[in-house]
Amino acid sequence: MFGAKVEIAAHEKGIDFELVMAPFDQLRGYNPKHPDVLRVNPNHQVPVLIDGNLEIFDSTQIFEYFEDLKPNPALWPAHPEARAMARQLEHCSDEIYFPHIVRLMGLEDAPHDPAAQTARNEALQYYRRMERVLAAREFLAETYSYADIAFYMAQLFGARKGAPITGETPNLLAWRERMIARPAVRKVAGAMAGYLASIGSAVPDFLHELD
Repeated sequence: MFGAKVEIAAHEKGIDFELVMAPFDQLRGYNPKHPDVLRVNPNHQVPVLIDGNLEIFDSTQIFEYFEDLKPNPALWPAHPEARAMARQLEHCSDEIYFPHIVRLMGLEDAPHDPAAQTARNEALQYYRRMERVLAAREFLAETYSYADIAFYMAQLFGARKGAPITGETPNLLAWRERMIARPAVRKVAGAMAGYLASIGSAVPDFLHELD
């Protein structure tokens, strides 16, 4: 999920890059660990970015580097207040919403488990909050930003793990359509849909046209 965020951002910026995939297994996680990941990130997690002598980790920090490296097209809003809101929403997507989806990953065979029910309810509450945010705007921080990229990828995993966006939040559904219309998003989400289909995993309905 976090690597896909960075990949979308790089495509949006028009930054040339070499993508190196780390082997992943649903049960064992990233195994074996890629040597560059082990060296660069003390937490041994993807993504990591290597650009010459620069080696950094964490998707948000990579976002910030991209913005400094290539300011145009801007993916943080120009106005300080909107930029602060975008940064806050990007953080919330990763740290407030996504942990509930991570919890669901371990409960796929127990959808009625109280912990799973709580996680789905918390995801729904987050969707309702974002529905209000989108009441009078097309994107989360008014203009398209890293906040949208982060939440798009997070909700994709939410849909896969039993906490999909539904008709209860029509603004969110319309936002998702605007997101998938972007070539960078289609490219990365389409590749993910194709991979899921190739290994026999369920593909969320909104990705079927891309697989």
